[in-house]
Amino acid sequence: MAGRSKCEDCFHYDYDEELDSYVCEMDLDEDEMARFLQAEVDRCPYYQPGDDYTLARRQ
Repeated sequence: MAGRSKCEDCFHYDYDEELDSYVCEMDLDEDEMARFLQAEVDRCPYYQPGDDYTLARRQ
């Protein structure tokens, strides 16, 4: 899946200290998450490119 392979570059992909891992910060409902995990979508509709500078400005 094209969108999935770019998660690391996505604006919504951020480190969660509580979980000690990177997570997608988009609030997907149950149906959206199921479609995404089952690869029923060709790319993530919420993907936004973000570089290190964009991500640093959010912090």
